[in-house]
Amino acid sequence: MMTQDDKVTAKNKVYTNLSASELVNMALSRKEGVLAANQAFNATTGPRTGRSPKDRFIVIDAVTEKTVDWNTINQPISPEKFNALWQRAERYLQQKDCSFLSYLQVGADPRYTLTVKVTTELAWHNLFTHNLFMRPEKPITSDQADQWTLLCVPSFKTDPTRDGVNSDAAIILNFSQRKILICGTYYAGEMKKSMFSVLNFILPECEVLPMHCAANVGKEGNTALFFGLSGTGKTTLSADPERYLIGDDEHGWGADTVFNFEGGCYAKCIDLSREREPVIWDAIRHPAIMENVVLDPKTNEPNYADSSLTENTRAAYPREHIPLRVAENKAGQPTAVLFLTCDLYGVLPPVARLTREQAAYYFLSGYTALVGSTEVGQGKGIKQTFSTCFGAPFFPRPARVYADLLMKRLDNSHAQVYLVNTGWTGGAYGEGGQRFSIPATRSIVSAIVNGELRHAQYETLPVFNLAIPTDVPGIDKKVLNPRDAWADKNAHDKFAKELMGKFIENFKKFDVSDVIRNAGPHLD
Repeated sequence: MMTQDDKVTAKNKVYTNLSASELVNMALSRKEGVLAANQAFNATTGPRTGRSPKDRFIVIDAVTEKTVDWNTINQPISPEKFNALWQRAERYLQQKDCSFLSYLQVGADPRYTLTVKVTTELAWHNLFTHNLFMRPEKPITSDQADQWTLLCVPSFKTDPTRDGVNSDAAIILNFSQRKILICGTYYAGEMKKSMFSVLNFILPECEVLPMHCAANVGKEGNTALFFGLSGTGKTTLSADPERYLIGDDEHGWGADTVFNFEGGCYAKCIDLSREREPVIWDAIRHPAIMENVVLDPKTNEPNYADSSLTENTRAAYPREHIPLRVAENKAGQPTAVLFLTCDLYGVLPPVARLTREQAAYYFLSGYTALVGSTEVGQGKGIKQTFSTCFGAPFFPRPARVYADLLMKRLDNSHAQVYLVNTGWTGGAYGEGGQRFSIPATRSIVSAIVNGELRHAQYETLPVFNLAIPTDVPGIDKKVLNPRDAWADKNAHDKFAKELMGKFIENFKKFDVSDVIRNAGPHLD
């Protein structure tokens, strides 16, 4: 409900802590989007239908100068440039007829919870954070100590020459002032991933491993983690009708807990079907948001197969829309950790059990594929990538910080790590191979989380030196060893050698012990 804190600043009326229904109604009345037949609010984001990594900056100062891994992802910007740009964005917003403010939280473990003051130009952007962040048990109506402030003004365009940025958009994190500025882009996912980056910087100092992963819990209390990039199966596989969801994308792993950073889910919608993904399908209803989903002009029914706007179509819905969920939004130590890799070469097995050192190697490598246009400029289709920690764009500190924490957590929990290929088999992408079906991968995941693969018989996959099971219920034995699935063995060997070379070349940038380096593939 609107509160007494609603106030007018210049021309700007500030609506504070509106409910989800009120935000939907405001967004509709302001013509920010339309209501789809499934009662979800549908918006389009213009030319930027994904994240803009080239427009992301971190303020370089005494806090960050020696702690951030400065590179093409973590780009520095001066405090002076940030302060000037923040002031201009605030003045710009104050000239609008209204804006929207909500006090929300991230981090489900109270020891690590952050309050976030979210101010947005658009009602549907505020609804997005209402769905994706956590709603406090008791409404917060005024500024808190140590809170973060997120300011999102998409119609305010930056000037690269004046502002020291790269385009007419900018996403800037200021750790000293606890501020995030987002301008020039309507893609709502920038807000979510900015707060994720904040936690990824803060939590290692608390001995908590921040993770780009999904998490769920079985009826017996066994927790499983699903690492992976967008489109490789985190949301789909964690939304299991037989298990309780914690979250689909961002978690922390401490000495005694796994906890969600968020209060909602952000699922890809491309080719979504009720038959294959019933949990996600049923979750997209009021007050969920759909981004860039094409609607039938007569019925307003979503056409999830239409990628004419982008392959990165999205839906943001609160966790309450998932019937089977962990009420506390956290759980105990995991028993299984899954690295989801989408192998375009078709030479990695559908599942392999990793040693402690192999876990570190594949975690640092983050080999997978970019599926759909998650990032601006990526274009359509799929391409191979190495994304450190399975989420390189979101981790401000050096990779070894997160790898060391992973090793520590594995030692403390005795969780078993598995490499799960959700990509191609029997051939490479575009070369006659086929992608593993969702039901096939679900069978593998079920065998992992139920503990069946802990006690299975294994053999060694040569060269990659991976332990692969000789039998998995519901899976054709001939695909368990990827070479057996290829009709042309010479072609398999050629692609395997090519991928091994890429692993070795990519891993040269890491300063690690020989035992970890030698856990990877060897060309000889």
